[in-house]
Amino acid sequence: MIVRISGEDQYELADDDAAKLNELDNAVVELVESGREDGFAEAYSSMLEFVRSHGTRVADDDLQGSDCILPPPDLSFAEAGAEFTGEGLIPD
Repeated sequence: MIVRISGEDQYELADDDAAKLNELDNAVVELVESGREDGFAEAYSSMLEFVRSHGTRVADDDLQGSDCILPPPDLSFAEAGAEFTGEGLIPD
């Protein structure tokens, strides 16, 4: 799975990591949909850190399409309301 973090890089994650990333995504969706701004920044940061630490950075000259594009790290809670809804950003 190729995941892009907007404004940063693309990372290749092992298929085994997709389920954990989906769990993290679902936690962010739950916070956003319930209007609980408290904890959002930490949950979203954990999601990004998971991608960075478990993924392998894709070289700049390797032109692969992304399976998922995550918003930039400075995403606000208000902006997240438009991104993290329903099933979230990570395809099942």
